[in-house]
Amino acid sequence: QGQLVESGGGLVQAGDSLRLSCTASGRSFSSYAIGWFRQAPGKEREFLAAIVWSGGSSTYYADSVKGRLTISKDNAKNTGSLQMNSLKPGETAVYYCAAKSDSGKYYNKVGYENWGQGTQVTVSS
Repeated sequence: QGQLVESGGGLVQAGDSLRLSCTASGRSFSSYAIGWFRQAPGKEREFLAAIVWSGGSSTYYADSVKGRLTISKDNAKNTGSLQMNSLKPGETAVYYCAAKSDSGKYYNKVGYENWGQGTQVTVSS
């Protein structure tokens, strides 16, 4: 089955940076696509970024975070990360990493087979 655990969340000020980690166990996720999503209170879970393996590694970002977030993956360590820069108060949410075995529709939360429990990120103004 495999499990994912996020870490690195916390309370930061607007403009600060934060690096989230996603640690996988129970199976290798080296060939899996890894996605990061967030969910604010009362809102839908939204796509942020994905790293997909399809003959080579490709990264994709939501327009709202492009240029400020960087997704990466370390297959040897079975971990992933999300570097977030210039955080804004409106980005307070629970952040989740997820994994899926195919590379299609990486932006759609439906289809991700494994999810972490989430890590809280609070951005104060």
